[in-house]
Amino acid sequence: MTIEEIRQGAVMLFNKPFDWSSFDVVKKVKRLTQAKVGHAGTLDPFATGLLILCTGKFTKRIIQFQDLEKEYTGTMTLGATTPSFDLEKPVDHIYDIKHISEAKIINATLLFEGETMQAPPAFSAVFVEGRRSYKKARQGEVFQLEKRKVLLHKFVITAVALPEVSFRIVCSKGFYVRSLVNDFGKALHSGAYLSALCRTRIGNYHLSDAWQMEDFATFVNGQQSKEYASINTGE
Repeated sequence: MTIEEIRQGAVMLFNKPFDWSSFDVVKKVKRLTQAKVGHAGTLDPFATGLLILCTGKFTKRIIQFQDLEKEYTGTMTLGATTPSFDLEKPVDHIYDIKHISEAKIINATLLFEGETMQAPPAFSAVFVEGRRSYKKARQGEVFQLEKRKVLLHKFVITAVALPEVSFRIVCSKGFYVRSLVNDFGKALHSGAYLSALCRTRIGNYHLSDAWQMEDFATFVNGQQSKEYASINTGE
């Protein structure tokens, strides 16, 4: 693939770095390639993993990727909560976890598999009265978000080392892993927040096939050097 082909139109996979917004990745790719770029589904800044970008004429195809099922691996920390349900905000409450066993954790997953109603986190991009809810939450406004129907295909506990619990899930469009973790803590009569998250798959697109940002920058710079050399030699 050449830069010109990317400008014309391509579907590209990237591994979003920790503490980057999805739009940061879009801006970086746009700056490097001078192409029209859009993403097919955001990741929270404190999450990593697969981000699908469409360029050029393929930006018209973004919607077809948004409905695909997603797979994530993650870690939750039991015994505490944060206002954002993840690492964005500091811990605001501490809870007991002495009563929690590995068996109880595994059994609790059954409460969430299948079709359920889920409320998005207050710190999310959902619109409330014409404003993004995270903007209202950051200003200390109190409000409630309506629950939505979501589908959790799989919820597997992969490791337990209290207070940390690692897991893998497969879910539908519009599913908030942060909300799942917060609700999971309540189901255990405790609290929980999301301390790590990685999106590993979107439909049949896998993280293992994604560009690392630094590798893509090196690739583009190499392509531009070849183009510059070609112009100077008249080839």
